[in-house]
Amino acid sequence: MDVLSSLGQFAVCAAVVVVAGTILTKSADAIAEITGFGRLLVGSILLAGATSLPELTVDISAIRMGAPDLAIGDLLGSCLANLLILAILDLMQKSTGGMLSRRSARHALSGSVSVALLAVAGLALLTSSRIPNITWLGVGPGLWALAAVYLGGVRVVYLDQRASLAEAPEEIHADAKKPGAFVKAVVAFAVAAGVILLVGPFMAHAAESFAKATGLGRTFVGTTLVALSTSLPEFVASLAAVRMGAYDLAIGNIFGSNAFNMMLLFPLDFVQKGSLLAVVSANHCITCFAAILATQTAILGQLYNVEGRRRFVDPDAWLVAAIVVGGLAIVYYVG
Repeated sequence: MDVLSSLGQFAVCAAVVVVAGTILTKSADAIAEITGFGRLLVGSILLAGATSLPELTVDISAIRMGAPDLAIGDLLGSCLANLLILAILDLMQKSTGGMLSRRSARHALSGSVSVALLAVAGLALLTSSRIPNITWLGVGPGLWALAAVYLGGVRVVYLDQRASLAEAPEEIHADAKKPGAFVKAVVAFAVAAGVILLVGPFMAHAAESFAKATGLGRTFVGTTLVALSTSLPEFVASLAAVRMGAYDLAIGNIFGSNAFNMMLLFPLDFVQKGSLLAVVSANHCITCFAAILATQTAILGQLYNVEGRRRFVDPDAWLVAAIVVGGLAIVYYVG
């Protein structure tokens, strides 16, 4: 497959993901209202898990093709792409609705969970090739620790959201109260998630062909082209949520997707023969630490108080974007 054919296959997959992602967001918003779980929790777990499905299918396919660097590059690069999406959406908002503003401070908890997971993943990447290859059920100790941090983080976010909703319940619209609304929302969500899941292997095949045809290498292609493509569901879902005024759903989706991406290292290590992190390039640590820095910058933007904010001039969003672009540039230069 030549370069144009690879890009053409990506374009078709992207169009399918755009449609499915829009449906996914609307049904997730309905589920959040009907169940009373709240948009923050549904965005951080349910929607984040569904929009991360392309990463799972793409990366499993990449490992089976013998391209583990493509898989790890995609997961970590998707985290950077998601943060870039958050920065862009923030720059598009008016001063009263800034996503990296004090009104979104309750998302700092889920953002901190994603920082912790990225830190654990980075440590595992640095140490996996230097310690004995010890595994349990086919998974190394570093990723078992990562799974424990993820489960603990999800529980903390759930308890915090439950307490917040008890103090200030979210409004339920009339459409959410109609008979059969819940079943309809769940079916639509499942179908859209299934479509996104099926597109993944085609993306992996096109990315592998593109890496070979251009000579850019699997680490860089995985961190950029594949990551941007598999982050399309997050972009479409978050953009649709912003247009609906569901900011909690949008921000929860971004931070939750980054946390879920790190959790996907667990099944990927199970698929890989031997230790996954021990056979990939150490350059992935650059992406990992850039994602930590960008996430922490986004959290700081949500926590500080400021009198006024103007569209397109918020320094926190621009700084997040600069960190993302700088991290990708370093990966390209080193690789």
